[in-house]
Amino acid sequence: MIKVTKHLIRKNSPFFELIDGFCFTSKNLYNSANYIIRQMFITEGKWIRYQSIDKILKKDLENDNYKRMPSAQSAQQTLRFLDKNWISFFKAIKAYKKNPGKFTGRPSLPKYKEKQGRNILIVTNQSCKIRDGVIVFPKTFNGFTIPTKATNLKQVRFLPRGNHLIAEVVYEVPDVIKLEDNGKYYSVDIGLDNLITVTNNFGLTPFVISGKGLKSINQYYNKKKAGFISIAKKVNNRNKTKRIKNFTEKRNRKVEDYMHKVSKMLINIAKVHGVSKIVIGKNIDFKREINIGKVNNQKFVMIPFNSLIQKISYKGAEVGIEVILTEESYTSGTSFLDNEMPVKKFYNKSRRKHRGLFVSNLGIKINADVNAAYQILKKVFPNAYGKGIEGVGLHPVVLSV
Repeated sequence: MIKVTKHLIRKNSPFFELIDGFCFTSKNLYNSANYIIRQMFITEGKWIRYQSIDKILKKDLENDNYKRMPSAQSAQQTLRFLDKNWISFFKAIKAYKKNPGKFTGRPSLPKYKEKQGRNILIVTNQSCKIRDGVIVFPKTFNGFTIPTKATNLKQVRFLPRGNHLIAEVVYEVPDVIKLEDNGKYYSVDIGLDNLITVTNNFGLTPFVISGKGLKSINQYYNKKKAGFISIAKKVNNRNKTKRIKNFTEKRNRKVEDYMHKVSKMLINIAKVHGVSKIVIGKNIDFKREINIGKVNNQKFVMIPFNSLIQKISYKGAEVGIEVILTEESYTSGTSFLDNEMPVKKFYNKSRRKHRGLFVSNLGIKINADVNAAYQILKKVFPNAYGKGIEGVGLHPVVLSV
């Protein structure tokens, strides 16, 4: 299993300027290589792969960006990163030709990085080593180190973020054996006010982990950002400034922290209850062309649901809990209490009433998100409620982060 720990390098760090300079050089190398590849592809229809562009730039006497990188391995990683972007481009073109409807437009050639921008810097385990609980870097880093608990180091990635850098330590840990399937499952419905609604098939009361704290972060961010943009437009007719960029990064860190806490809380509760599998409802294009009102659109799109799902998945894997993703079509408009399967035949969303209530055919009221979560589990395990639905919780307990 691959794990990542993050370390913040602030602008007042004595090493910030040095590493930021390497990220700038990485950007120059990326753009130089991309220019050569693009020109060859546009004029002759040929694609220069990593091995070839590496040899070209290594021998280029006029362009010293390759030599100015902290190590040859770091330069090669930048070129590999570019090569992966071109691979993604060709895969996207192939998929576009088969089904243009899945795209908003024809995929574009890999673009250049901004002239004054930065690019990711990767230092592999060929160049940095762990010694006595500290990651030691090449001499070009002037004594920079990172404390770590990792043992099997793979690489360190430096991500430029305006007024700070994020150092991601990538390392490998042994896989954890999956828990034996004991028939005890959680199912999760993802939403807004109720960030995650969790039900089960073994008689416990459902629970909700509230998303109101996350909404509060976003509301404050949107309000302050609008003020910053208003000032920037009056002063220099711009809607992007360093202040806005830094403020956005701060908001992103808060959201990331919130998602870590929510995912950790879910997995810890699952461990206590002896859950062996967690089923999460997810739609691949659930943010594309969403239309739930201007205000709700903004709230919904700004929440990184994929990040939350990813965190639940790897934290579950760390303790042997299998996380299964399934598409959630028809789960919100079919009735769990009426033993309906989540299929189009039974879909009738008019039974979903105000304030998140769902009313069964017999008039029994159940929390709408709880109903959807129960139905999500039936998508994967149709017989998960083999002992019947008697005694299931209709309304959840609300938990806060």
